[in-house]
Amino acid sequence: MRSVNNPSITVFAPPREKANGCAVLVVPGGGFRELVFNAEGRQAAEFLNGLGVTAFALKYRLPNQEGSPYTLANVREDAYRALRLIRHRAGEFHVDPHRIGILGFSAGGVVVTMVAFDKGDGDPKAADPVDRTNGRPDFEMMVYPGKDLIPDVVPADTRPAFLIAANDDEYGCDAAALALLEKFRDAKVSVEAHFIAQGKHAFNMGDRSTFKAVNHWPDRMADWLSDRGFLKKTEPAP
Repeated sequence: MRSVNNPSITVFAPPREKANGCAVLVVPGGGFRELVFNAEGRQAAEFLNGLGVTAFALKYRLPNQEGSPYTLANVREDAYRALRLIRHRAGEFHVDPHRIGILGFSAGGVVVTMVAFDKGDGDPKAADPVDRTNGRPDFEMMVYPGKDLIPDVVPADTRPAFLIAANDDEYGCDAAALALLEKFRDAKVSVEAHFIAQGKHAFNMGDRSTFKAVNHWPDRMADWLSDRGFLKKTEPAP
């Protein structure tokens, strides 16, 4: 994908009769050099639609792209702005403002860590009402998350998390997932983690792999969402 100078979200809505009020911001990976938008944005969003979830695929600025003027601080701004926009316009999107999660792949998993561990309070004096809105996700899901920005301590009020990686990840994202798991456990925050024996990095939504465990990893995420009650149908926000 070419340079992103105007960050955006693409809305993927499930059929109205299937929608359950849950929303997820999908953050593709790409090493902050590119965006793997189809395999880790569109396809993930379409899978979530099948669960009745309204998905929002994020295009964020890329600080590692050659000649880029952007920094990770800009990426964090893009993620917070997206979450705040979804929550502020929850009624328009027919979603529950208290069931807005985030799903990040690889570098997108790093983006998740940028917003998951702070309180996410908006600026009450902001001219734009969107910027006054809280931007903290209600749950987070990280797929082979990158090693950068793992916190020393996970705050005790952090929202529930789902983690998955392959044990043979060539970029060490399995170690990153393990480190996050341990920090969630130390904080006594609800967490579920899966480590697939083989699959390496960037197995996306699992459809290109010859390994059954990789093919079916999205089902484990769906099970977790269901077990945590995020897929329970509720009335949309007024």
